Amino acid sequence: MLEDILKSKNCFKLICGAGNENLEEVEKLVFLYSKAGCNFFDVSANTDVIRAAKRGLQKAGIAENRYLCVSVGVSGDTHVSKAFINQEKCKRCFKCFSVCPQSAIKSCIVDELKCVGCGRCQRICAYDALEIKTCPTNLEENLPKIIAEGVDCIELHATSDVEDEVLSSWKFINESFDGLTSICLGRTKLSDEKFIERIKKMLELSNKSAIIVQADGISMSGEINDYNATLQAVAAGDLVRKAKLPVYVLISGGTNSKSKELAKLCEVDINGVATGSYARKIVKDYLCDKMSFDEALKIATELVKSC
Repeated sequence: MLEDILKSKNCFKLICGAGNENLEEVEKLVFLYSKAGCNFFDVSANTDVIRAAKRGLQKAGIAENRYLCVSVGVSGDTHVSKAFINQEKCKRCFKCFSVCPQSAIKSCIVDELKCVGCGRCQRICAYDALEIKTCPTNLEENLPKIIAEGVDCIELHATSDVEDEVLSSWKFINESFDGLTSICLGRTKLSDEKFIERIKKMLELSNKSAIIVQADGISMSGEINDYNATLQAVAAGDLVRKAKLPVYVLISGGTNSKSKELAKLCEVDINGVATGSYARKIVKDYLCDKMSFDEALKIATELVKSC
């Protein structure tokens, strides 16, 4: 059971990307990391993406003891955002193309299925041509479809200024879904005090005996494999633990192969590590058919073991 993996404190969760709707990439990621020993996979709230992930598991031949989490989001949360290029402002400098980790920009047009809303393109654009727009999940329309696909966990990305929407969405999910539920929350828009206060409010609205809190450091920043990159994720996990909340704690946002080691050095008790940007980056050549499966498997396995 998924809870047994969490209780073992050795959970590794692969984040394919809440906004990643590239079916081929999701299938390949799930296949590769399942073979590497990963047993928890986070995917977009899209039925086609869920099916692609399941194809990856079936191809790997290890469907048993493998679990799917679907990420949904509210207005203002980075994880459910997409980039758009204003063609009137764009000067065709192509700098955005060079920094996109998902190779989602071609001919100055963003492929929405590949874009994960990381914002790197917007930050490098000197002409203010890149816009980031939130695409919140329509839960009333999509949640029944997601549940019908048969998933093990639903995670709400809740780092938003719109607290009423966060709380109402969370209540709706917990009333509609019988499985495990998860809160992904960071401190980019909240003080430490408000961060814990929001989690407590969400726990009060849940009828579940077990909840995951995915403590988010700096979202989608896992490009560098050092202690500093994962520092904020460990700090967020530490805040949750010091609040003595009855939850499982995963850390995310800048996580890498150093995350669990740093948590241990800082005596932060976590149940596992959720890794997205870094996990995808290190096997990008495999996803682009420029690296052999065996080479990619070795790299992925080392990451899973480190976490």
